Amino acid sequence: MLSIQHCNTSAPAAVAPISNQTPGTVEMAAMGNKDNQTVSSVIANLNPNAPTSAGLSMTLGVLSNIIALFILAKAYARLRRRSKATFLLFASSLVATDFAGHIIPGALVLHLYSNSANQNSRPDAICLFLGGSMVFFGLCPLFLGCAMAAERCLGVTRPLVHARLVSTTRTKVAVALIWLLALLVALSPVIGLGEYTYQYPWTWCFIRVLGNTKGTDVAFVLLFSGLGLASLAVSLVCNTVSGMTLVLARLRRRKCPRRIAKSHDIEMVAQLVGIMVTSCICWSPLLIFGLMSVRHSYSSHSETNDEPYRTLMVMGVRLASCNQILDPWVYILLRRAVLRKIYRLTTGRMDTRGSTFRRWEISSFQGSEKNAVKRI
Repeated sequence: MLSIQHCNTSAPAAVAPISNQTPGTVEMAAMGNKDNQTVSSVIANLNPNAPTSAGLSMTLGVLSNIIALFILAKAYARLRRRSKATFLLFASSLVATDFAGHIIPGALVLHLYSNSANQNSRPDAICLFLGGSMVFFGLCPLFLGCAMAAERCLGVTRPLVHARLVSTTRTKVAVALIWLLALLVALSPVIGLGEYTYQYPWTWCFIRVLGNTKGTDVAFVLLFSGLGLASLAVSLVCNTVSGMTLVLARLRRRKCPRRIAKSHDIEMVAQLVGIMVTSCICWSPLLIFGLMSVRHSYSSHSETNDEPYRTLMVMGVRLASCNQILDPWVYILLRRAVLRKIYRLTTGRMDTRGSTFRRWEISSFQGSEKNAVKRI
């Protein structure tokens, strides 16, 4: 998803003096007009070269996702028969979804830059497709992150149950069901649940949260934001349980040497925590601002005080667009090889033999080989 910018930075016309009014009255009118336009001009003045900035953001996102996909493909080919294969499959699906979510909406936003819309523009086919794409590519990463956290929580806390229930085929089915669920939510306006419309500054489309909102619009926003926030909450719980389990296993190592936290579990949980934190920072504002905006619009039935909420929505979608750029780097930077280098730099030890890091890797390899033999 591309960073949404506003390229219209033209200043409003000055207030002309009015006859039969004192200069002080005219000055106060001008100040009042300036105050009313302050909020709407905040975003417009952030970046006058919006298309250039948007193009650079899109290029960075594409390169980040391609690098992450290449690393994931190599790791999946090397660890196909290990317990990490299902996690890599989920991660590959997440990065591929982020890649598509950066290309498709980004191209449509660039098209809208060249064909400027306005507040009175009726939603056309491009607007409807862009709105559906933003809902689909917004929910998919949240659903996939939730599924990854639940899968790792089961693998860390109940490894035997995980080995019996989780397989590559079932993981692929789960990914397909996640995509299908997100698609069904995105197609809700087809059955009359809400609608997509142009959003301020009229260079992107999303669920109608301001203006002439109806009960169906409120229901659609509740569905979208509710599913997104619920996914983040489940991810938080699962990652907390997984992290606490690994910490307890590390603390019990002295009492029971065989109960050692496996390095690939630590690596995957670290990546999941990074993905969860990134998703919370990037997506929570848009999900919450959407609820705030539609509540305000539906309860007031007036557009006089919509400017602050328009600003919040633009801020929210800009943060959300960063998620598809940051997600790949979470996996790239939190890999075992990178963590090993960080360990060497922080401890000053160039050789990991005899270290905790080395014992984790030996345990991980032995446990993975045993699981592979059992499956054969």
